[in-house]
Amino acid sequence: MPIFKLDEFLLNILPKKRLLGIDPGTKTLGIAVSNSDWTIASPVTTIKRNKLKSDISELITIFDKYEITGLVMGWPLNMDGSMGPRCDSVRDFTRSLMDVVDMPVLLQDERMSTMAIEKPMIFSDMSRKKRKSRKDYLAASWILQTALDVLQKKM
Repeated sequence: MPIFKLDEFLLNILPKKRLLGIDPGTKTLGIAVSNSDWTIASPVTTIKRNKLKSDISELITIFDKYEITGLVMGWPLNMDGSMGPRCDSVRDFTRSLMDVVDMPVLLQDERMSTMAIEKPMIFSDMSRKKRKSRKDYLAASWILQTALDVLQKKM
């Protein structure tokens, strides 16, 4: 399956199945899933990146466990909206994943994800250690939730 724009993505995902959100980092992959109504994103886990084959194998296990119908991948645009080297890395990873898994993919702007999830954690006086251990899967949840909010408006 190709990488879709929002309207095409909506036409290619199966109803009553879940969507998976990924915050793709160089060292970790933050993972979140939606409910089957595509209204709520929930953080699930963080995968420590290893070799590509191992990363994809872990993702396939999660796809099967949660009955995933589509993938929302964080798209790390520069603050001015331009694509930098991180976008190239995410695109390459996404294509490698699509070679193994036939699933529609939506690239979701993730520019503000870290700031959006860090502020509440700092406000709640969470320690740096706890913030660090949770930020990747919380960012994935934020990325997925922003996509779900837009999808709900289109439905």
